[in-house]
Amino acid sequence: MSTKNLNQKEAKEKLTSLVDDIKTGFLVTGLGQKPVSAVPMSTKKVDGNGNIWFLSSMASDHNADIAKDDEVQLLYSNTSDMEFISIFGKASIVTDKETLEDFYSKVDDAWFSGSDDPNLSAIKVRPQEAYYWDSKQNKYITLFKMGLAALGGDQKDIGEKGRLDI
Repeated sequence: MSTKNLNQKEAKEKLTSLVDDIKTGFLVTGLGQKPVSAVPMSTKKVDGNGNIWFLSSMASDHNADIAKDDEVQLLYSNTSDMEFISIFGKASIVTDKETLEDFYSKVDDAWFSGSDDPNLSAIKVRPQEAYYWDSKQNKYITLFKMGLAALGGDQKDIGEKGRLDI
C-alpha cells in the first residue's frame, strides 16, 4: 500500500469523496474519558469548507459530551470497497432554523417530529486532521492481490493511505 499525504484542496476532496461514499460513521465523543462514547451517525452533508454535518437530539449524550469538550473523532468504514477514514475535529451544536430545515428530510421523522422539533439540533464537525486507507478497488480484488503477493513474495499495489491535512 503506497502512502499519499494530501494537503488543503486535495485533502478536502478526498475527505468529501470518502465520507459521501460511506455515509454512516461513528461519532466518538468524550475523548478524554474512559470509556469514550461512540454512536453511529448518518452524515447529512460535507459542505464546501470540508465541515461534516449531522442531525442530533439536544438531549443526547453526545450533544452533552460536545458541550463539555468539542474534540471528536469520526470513524468511517466501508469494508465492501475497502475504504476507511478517521477524522479528528472540533464539533459544535447548531440550532438555527435555516440549517435544521436544510438538513431535515422525511427519513428523520423516525427520530424527530419535523424540522420544528425543539429537540432537533445539528452537529457541525470541523476536521482538523484525518487519515485514510483506500484500496481503489473492491475487497475481492484487493484480497486477490494480497494473495498473489503472499505467493510471489513481491509487493502489489493494493491502494493508498495517507494523512489529510485539512
